[in-house]
Amino acid sequence: MDSLQSKAKKIKLLLLDVDGVLTDNRLIYGDDGQEYKAFYTRDGHAMVLIQKSGIEIGIITGRKSKLVEKRMQDLKVKHLYQGVPDKLPTFEALIGSINIELDQVAYMGDDILDLPILTRVGLASCPKDSDPEVIKRVDFVSNFNGGRGAVRELCEFIMQSQDTWQTQLDFYLR
Repeated sequence: MDSLQSKAKKIKLLLLDVDGVLTDNRLIYGDDGQEYKAFYTRDGHAMVLIQKSGIEIGIITGRKSKLVEKRMQDLKVKHLYQGVPDKLPTFEALIGSINIELDQVAYMGDDILDLPILTRVGLASCPKDSDPEVIKRVDFVSNFNGGRGAVRELCEFIMQSQDTWQTQLDFYLR
């Protein structure tokens, strides 16, 4: 087994950034000043499947949005932290509160503000279109851009590494 699969096999918690990871990194504002985001449904479905496989999911994002809160409620994401520009203290508090080791955590981020977490977790990952400083410091670079399947690919890779993917797939093949 290669080292990347070994890292993925240990994961019990998947943490994600939002802008640039679950979205395409654009902020869209309507004439009414309302902020809009587009989420890729395949990423969301993978988040549901990985939770069914026993992996918890958390979100740590610098911005605050009711849209993100609604989407994470729909996906039954247990840990949601918004409006956190310095993510490391929140990350450390979360890890302490659920009593998990750093090598059991995967994180997907896309920009340099994600580096404090990316450089500490067991499986650091990013979308294909991430900042070059991030790309050169992670274990797993998705073949997909943020908001366009990067989270799906990571979730599937973790499930495949833990031998839980086929069980999820079999549900649809019955």
